[in-house]
Amino acid sequence: MKLSLFYHSLVSDWNHGNAHFLRGIVTNLLKRGHQVQVFEPVDGWSLRNLIDNQGPKALQRFHEAYPHLSTNLYHRDSLDLEQVAAESDVIIVHEWNEPWLVNGLGILHNRLERESQGGSNFRLLFHDTHHRAISDRAWLRRFRLEYYDGILVFGDVLNDVYRKHGWHYNVWTWHEAADTEVFYPQAPNNRHPQGDLVWIGNWGDDERAEELETFLFRPVRELKLNGRIYGVRYPETVLQKLGRQGIAYGGWLANFEAPSVFANYKATVHVPRRYYTNHLPGIPTIRPFEAMACGIPLVSAPWQDAEGLFSEGSDYLIARNCNEMQSHLRQLLNDRDFSLDLASHALSTIRKRHSCAHRVEQLLDILEVLGIEKSVPDPDIPSSALSSALSSSLSSTLSSTQSTSANHPKGRSINAFG
Repeated sequence: MKLSLFYHSLVSDWNHGNAHFLRGIVTNLLKRGHQVQVFEPVDGWSLRNLIDNQGPKALQRFHEAYPHLSTNLYHRDSLDLEQVAAESDVIIVHEWNEPWLVNGLGILHNRLERESQGGSNFRLLFHDTHHRAISDRAWLRRFRLEYYDGILVFGDVLNDVYRKHGWHYNVWTWHEAADTEVFYPQAPNNRHPQGDLVWIGNWGDDERAEELETFLFRPVRELKLNGRIYGVRYPETVLQKLGRQGIAYGGWLANFEAPSVFANYKATVHVPRRYYTNHLPGIPTIRPFEAMACGIPLVSAPWQDAEGLFSEGSDYLIARNCNEMQSHLRQLLNDRDFSLDLASHALSTIRKRHSCAHRVEQLLDILEVLGIEKSVPDPDIPSSALSSALSSSLSSTLSSTQSTSANHPKGRSINAFG
């Protein structure tokens, strides 16, 4: 099967959590013997910020961590949608794309179906992993999703929103999950500092400022924990506050480094953004999946697991206020058996239900409903064979990205699969 995926970025995870999931999905599709192309804008916000803040070495580190993955960097003027359609059995378009792309592919799909009298040779899916469908109702009206064959959403509450808006009958809940090729328990190491509690997460546009104080900053301060925070976009005033309170700040952390960081700490916390607690129950976002996959005990700020993804008290603990957070953290730090039981149960849940391999299996089932024959999975392809999918070198990617950053807006497309 040939799949073409249009996403904000595969290469950059700078304030872009969906890249984590995308990497795992592409990896597992390749392992099954499918052909996958990923397309991302050459001037994408996350990629620009990654290069501006971390330099080209961040791209080199990505390629070293994922030698089997590559991307097509495109500019609007250089992207031939008809050629992509002709080369694809399935096209998936993420919501973090411009209307010209989302609508252009939909209109093209509709035209090809009419010309072939309903026999269009590819299926077109829209993938939503954000709260904008609820927080910005005008946002949905930018897209002509009536020309899409189906919609994938990362929670049942969004599924209901799309159905109520009458966008499509074929709406499927497709939760994010852990890329267990990367996220698994590791031994403590000397590459990162060690301590009691670690938080890996971005500031979040003030969507959880009060919650971070209540469920993270204050508990670390009150318990006098050795704590460290990783993430981006923290205001200078917050960084100064953390410094005064003795909470270390590690800045941006490449997502594939998170497992080795988790290995050096005794616990982590989940602090959902406000929309996910007030309006999107049942959507944990990807961080808890990844933490559980690494075998680190997790305590969450208030969050409703409306879809029963996990078992509260067995996979994770819930703290409804600052005092409960301190109590839970104290127990995890002082009761090793309890801590191990919690982490082990969560790890088992991830491996049984919530890996990217599970989500690929679900995706193939969905495509079968849409008339795409489900291929029999091939044996795991050796990493050398995966690496052969790269036809553009690292130097080409680096030089292209640097060139387009300097000479925007034109840019050029890198075809990673020839």
